[in-house]
Amino acid sequence: MRPPRVPPQPAARSAAWPVGLLVALCFTTLPLFLALSPGRPSLLDLWQQMGIRVTVRYDDETRPSEPSDPPPERETRDVLLGGLLSPDIDEASCRSRYLSSLYRSPSPHSPSPHSPSPYLVSRLRKYEALHRRCGPGTPSYDKSVRELASAHHSMGLAECSYLVWTPGNHLGDRVLSMASAFLYALLTRRVFLVDMARDMAGLFCEPFPGASWELPPGFPVQNLTRLRRGSEHSYGNLLGAKKVSNEDPAGVRSESLPSYAYLHLAHDYQLPDQLFFCDDDQTVLGKVNWLVLRSDLYFAPGLFLVPQFEDELRWMFPAADTVFHHIGRYLFHPSNKVWKIIAGYYTSYLAKFDEKIGIQITTLAWNPVSAEAYFKQITACTIQEKILPEVDPDAASTDYEAAGTSKAVLVSSAQPEYAEPLKSMYYEHATVTGESVSVLQQPGAGKQPQNQKLLVEMFLLSYCNVSVVSGWSTVGYVGHGLAGVKPWLLLPPPRNQTVASPPCVRATSMEPCFHAPPSYDCRAKKNGDLGAVLRYVRHCEDVDDGLKLFD
Repeated sequence: MRPPRVPPQPAARSAAWPVGLLVALCFTTLPLFLALSPGRPSLLDLWQQMGIRVTVRYDDETRPSEPSDPPPERETRDVLLGGLLSPDIDEASCRSRYLSSLYRSPSPHSPSPHSPSPYLVSRLRKYEALHRRCGPGTPSYDKSVRELASAHHSMGLAECSYLVWTPGNHLGDRVLSMASAFLYALLTRRVFLVDMARDMAGLFCEPFPGASWELPPGFPVQNLTRLRRGSEHSYGNLLGAKKVSNEDPAGVRSESLPSYAYLHLAHDYQLPDQLFFCDDDQTVLGKVNWLVLRSDLYFAPGLFLVPQFEDELRWMFPAADTVFHHIGRYLFHPSNKVWKIIAGYYTSYLAKFDEKIGIQITTLAWNPVSAEAYFKQITACTIQEKILPEVDPDAASTDYEAAGTSKAVLVSSAQPEYAEPLKSMYYEHATVTGESVSVLQQPGAGKQPQNQKLLVEMFLLSYCNVSVVSGWSTVGYVGHGLAGVKPWLLLPPPRNQTVASPPCVRATSMEPCFHAPPSYDCRAKKNGDLGAVLRYVRHCEDVDDGLKLFD
């Protein structure tokens, strides 16, 4: 493997006083001149383009009342996560942005081993400036949309290019694919826009200061949700119909390309759509102004396989297994409405416990296991690995107030048959260690919109110190990824068997699994094992053919 290039360094500052005087004159006279000029930009845009930090204030009338005071250690905790988050969004507009991290255990190390790299922080600030300059409501965006509607191409490199994400499958899959898509937008200097489905409305805060990530109404490409594998504008179809060519990517002229390309990266994709992960194809796609992407996969590990992205990814993520941890905490902040539910449940039920254990249970339709057998697997895992204590069948339950230490077990599952027997086990019998164990279920089952319930579930799981997760569970991946903990994975039993041995394994990485990676090795130009190409991209513990980032 070639050694990475040295990351770009900021230019040296000049100390010459004439330059300082000129800068001072610009700052005092240029804003006044532009403010009085016709067709002027807003003063907010002007100051931001000149490098002045501007705090964006939002309407505070809809601020919900807090269920309780925030944790007392707020003043000593870094709520901006080592610079990962910009301070330029007012707290009242998004309470979770500033409070969520306080519900997670602080790192015992200083600085945290999971701190974002300075290069990632720099790239995020540059991205935010790009989004303000090119995002919805700007002249650049309006011009690009008009060109897309008329299938007209600007001569030469466009000032702004775009990546539009469209939803597929359930919320766990969507969150993972959105994180991957945003990472791709970072790498390719594209503005990231979200086609927010009706069932996602009101779930998240806007993540970028002074700009919206939502795709505005009236987008010229109609029926985005109907784009599928083989659609006319899909990249694979464009290659097959010879409307684009990857044989001489450097020689492709942007004006010869279609007005947009659809990237189909869902679980059913095949060649040639899988060529998305090839270097030459990325060079071609880099010349298309508008890309529309649908995926239900965490495809971030595949981006590490693209040679032209390799160096920048290593600069952004020196520890490869922190990609989702950083991108997820940067991008996803529950709205005030959803945060009120999360914070209320946490402070009422979870905050008082010494240790919080999250158990996320998902059953697989293609490998059915009886509820009784799976419950035995769960208890075998938690007791063998000393996650939960054994019970004494001959002793009555210990009084909570008298117990020396206490554990909360948050059971997250669509099936109640797992939480109830676990609750009965610890309610009726004392533990052999003398610890008190309280079994809780996620709030609002059957009373909330499904996606709101799932988002609450994922964030409550992310506040747990220990994570036990069903293999293949994307909801579980999100929970332990945000928490920054390596989970215990409940492996599905072999086909036609009812017992998994061992009942669980400790993951060696906190990263989610890329369930359906491509089979084509672009470097070797043939099918191959992509888990053997790079040291830090290997196969998952719970999905044999899947790929996962390790460190």
